[in-house]
Amino acid sequence: MKEENLIVSLKDIVVEFDGEKVLDGLSLDIHDKEFVTFLGPSGCGKTTTLRVIAGFITPKSGNVFFDGKDIADLPPYKRHVNTVFQKYALFPHLNVFENVAFALRLKKLPEPEIQSKVLNMLSTVGLKGFERRNINQLSGGQQQRVAIARSLVNEPRVLLLDEPLGALDLKLRKQMQLELKRLQRELKITFIYVTHDQEEALTMSDTVVVMNGGKIQQIGTPEDIYNEPCNAFVARFIGDSNIIDGVMLKDYLVAFGGNEFRCVDKGFQHDESVQVVIRPEDVEITTPERGALIGRVKDVIFKGVHFEMHVDMEGYDWIVHSTQASKPGEMVGLNIGPDEIHIMRRTEV
Repeated sequence: MKEENLIVSLKDIVVEFDGEKVLDGLSLDIHDKEFVTFLGPSGCGKTTTLRVIAGFITPKSGNVFFDGKDIADLPPYKRHVNTVFQKYALFPHLNVFENVAFALRLKKLPEPEIQSKVLNMLSTVGLKGFERRNINQLSGGQQQRVAIARSLVNEPRVLLLDEPLGALDLKLRKQMQLELKRLQRELKITFIYVTHDQEEALTMSDTVVVMNGGKIQQIGTPEDIYNEPCNAFVARFIGDSNIIDGVMLKDYLVAFGGNEFRCVDKGFQHDESVQVVIRPEDVEITTPERGALIGRVKDVIFKGVHFEMHVDMEGYDWIVHSTQASKPGEMVGLNIGPDEIHIMRRTEV
């Protein structure tokens, strides 16, 4: 089943805990040198999927392929993968150098080779000169870099990262997002990352795998996932969305909110009941006379780079992002262009 550039392939994976399916027939292909992120709410199965790849969990059924070979029964230490956990599990009695060198010493590599590999890796993760520093003298971000260096010094084909930024403050987390992406590009290995943070996934990933209920909801680039959600769950989970009931009158024409709008979607039945997705930043605020839709501003929240307004229109609470704020109680018009309207078939997800 070997395919060009395919490094990990999961086929019909089923995992059960206490008789309850945590992964329900999951299949997924991951390509070499790709930054893939599993994104979803707590309990959706993303960490379980990571642990199946690592070998910490043996699935009830299904196959795990690595470079075309089935490794479902291969123990973790024989797989060409390493894992970085949210709790870094560093050795407090060892300094930075010895933490990174630990696995190399287990392999009984010559001391000059260990010295070279560890120092090169510490330089790569921005910790040159920290070799003799005690672990408890490091900040959270520095400890995380040590954990990454320790995993990468073994030269794995795949690095698994299980919410490794969760313990960091917001500023440091954003900094480390860019650092991880830089590392992945420089080292040219596959990163498989787990997070529940939508911004994190969109910032770092080549490919985002959105999961819920032990199943994959959508796979795509960050742009695809954000701009073309395939169902209501993805649309709601990835950023803010206005999801409105509508009717597809014909190709390129949809009705919602008591008006008709041109759109760029086709292939629906005439008068098919659909869901319309419109991102808050794609709604234009205007005067009531110029708006295709008319509503009353309920509240206005300053978000730093824009204002978030909630506009009541016949009982539906529209979210609108704008650099100009209207006043609570004010009547406003809303306009949406054809490219900003995304049509989805109705779904219960």
